[in-house]
Amino acid sequence: MQTEPAVPPVATPVTLSERAANELLELMRSQEKPDAALRVWVAGGGCSGFQYGMALDDQAPESDDLVFTSNGVKVYVDGLSMMHMEGSTVDYVDDVLGGGFKVENPNAVESCGCGSSFKSAQGGGGGGCCGGGCSR
Repeated sequence: MQTEPAVPPVATPVTLSERAANELLELMRSQEKPDAALRVWVAGGGCSGFQYGMALDDQAPESDDLVFTSNGVKVYVDGLSMMHMEGSTVDYVDDVLGGGFKVENPNAVESCGCGSSFKSAQGGGGGGCCGGGCSR
């Protein structure tokens, strides 16, 4: 009998603000993907070392995904990304360029002024900043 690989427990998964969840639910309705999940990940790159990625995913979760629900939206995060994002909140904010999703990450020790990249306490990173806009 084969057993599934153990996924380490997550104390505080990535959560969605009520506004982000409402925006996502509306997006899923407009794209006719009512059963989709929000896939959130971290990739190398960006001006601070890592950058966030998000997409609607209407496929089944991958074997290493952590799956949970936040404010009525299913969320998938792979185990490696969760290492850098545990305890984060995805919010929807309005600014001069319009609205968009923003990750508030308690694991970020440095973030870039452009708001889409960060350096994690778990390591990784480097690279320059977009216009010198890094904050600590």
